[in-house]
Order: sequence, then structure tokens, then C-alpha cells
Amino acid sequence: MSAIKAKHQRLVLVLIALAALIGAGLLAAWALRNQASYFYVPSEFAAKPPELGRAVRLGGMVEGGSLKTEADGVTIRFVVGDGKARVPVTFKGIVPDLFKEGSGVVAEGKLGPNGTFVADNLLAKHDEKYVPREMKDMTAAQVKQTVAETK
Repeated sequence: MSAIKAKHQRLVLVLIALAALIGAGLLAAWALRNQASYFYVPSEFAAKPPELGRAVRLGGMVEGGSLKTEADGVTIRFVVGDGKARVPVTFKGIVPDLFKEGSGVVAEGKLGPNGTFVADNLLAKHDEKYVPREMKDMTAAQVKQTVAETK
């Protein structure tokens, strides 16, 4: 009986390692397939809504006059728009400090059976002119210096 040459042993080990890596990658992709959260703007959401119960993100502007607080004090209803389409949203919880009408928002949640987006989490977006309270009295040079020091 002849023994396997060292060169062939290495080749077999490399092939086994490669197969294990591919298997691990496929297993990870399969496990995470439902964890991906797709991002929609209102016009995309209206044109091709996601299936019911699928976790997605909806981003746009909170339309003026659309923000309403329910009687329970923690549920809010508002409309997210992008100038082309509007999507009604319901959120139950504490809203971020920057959340208001006319501001940008990213709502994480699912499409409800009645066509309303049911948000689990709200992320308020600020505009590019936003300056934190601590920096509002600083000059532009001081802001640049502070930002450079934190990097």
C-alpha cells in the first residue's frame, strides 16, 4: 500500500479548508437572509411596497401638519413624504429630540395590514447646518480645531 505524498496531502487539506469556508459563508448568508433591512423612500414604497411583516427602513421628510399624538400620549401618527408620494406612519414610544414636522426621519419597522407603516424605531435626521449646543458659540476655526482633536 502506497502512502499519499506530502504534496497531495497539502492539496487535500487546502480543498477541505476551502469547502469549510464556503460552507460557513453559505450558512451565515442563510442565517442572515431575513435580518437585512432594506431602505425605501416614500415614492419607492408606494410604487412597490414590501411584503407584510418584512423589516424595512422608510426615510423621508415629516410633512407639516401631519404629526398627531393619540390619546394614550405615547402613540404618534405622521406622514413621511418625498415630494412624490406620502406614507402614513404610526409609532408608539419616545420620539427623538430632533424629531419634528419638516425634519428628516428614518423609520424602522414593517408595513401593517391597513397600509400604514408601523415603526419600531425612529431616527431623526438633522440638516447639514446643524451645530451641537456645545459648539454654537464657537467660530468656524474653533469648530474645525475641536473636530480635528477628536479624530
